[in-house]
Amino acid sequence: MKRGSPSCSAALVALAAAGIVAGGAAAQSSTPDTPEIAQARELWARSPHGQMLERILPPTVQPSELPEPRSDGARLTARYCVQCHYLPSPQMHSAAKWDATVERMVWRMQGRGNLGALMKEMMAHVRAPTAEEVVTLKRYLRKHGQREIDPAHPALRGTAGQMYSLACSQCHALPDPQRHTARQWPAVVERMKQHMAWANVVVGAAELRTVPELDTASIVRFLQRYARAEARTPNRQD
Repeated sequence: MKRGSPSCSAALVALAAAGIVAGGAAAQSSTPDTPEIAQARELWARSPHGQMLERILPPTVQPSELPEPRSDGARLTARYCVQCHYLPSPQMHSAAKWDATVERMVWRMQGRGNLGALMKEMMAHVRAPTAEEVVTLKRYLRKHGQREIDPAHPALRGTAGQMYSLACSQCHALPDPQRHTARQWPAVVERMKQHMAWANVVVGAAELRTVPELDTASIVRFLQRYARAEARTPNRQD
């Protein structure tokens, strides 16, 4: 698919406006494709819109890494979501936002999305879940949705809190710092930086002139300050 083609340009504009596309150079995942993703890649390769679909989400989660990976909810998430993009983490959205997100995605899978005839063409080989499966998907994604930081948290008004909000909300719901301990947060932030680089979103480059400019070290210190306390190891008595 040529990036300058009218259909590609229209699709990119519409999907970007919906907040689900981030452009940039593709990065290769070192993890072997699952059968679901391999099948999706095959469909993308045959589709004139394949390059766009492959760029919607970064390849960050494997089906085996989903919460409760053997549950019906995880199975359906892997079955249906990878038809159009890489597998999303349930923590991409808060529990409160998943119902509307699932409804919107099912609408598009049925070829009834906001791109009209182009959406129907894009969804020609896509199967939509049944009404019963939609209920299961919603229940699963709500259960494992992101636990967000309180938007009224006073720390978000400081410079480091603003950096954190600006950086992390580009890709997913803003997580509560207490999701991880102070020792765990540096590795989590480094992994998120890799995802952001793949998606070509703002990662702190000074020339992009974000206000405030993003500084990873300041974000890590912010998260560590409000992180979950380490679990205490009970004293063992001889």
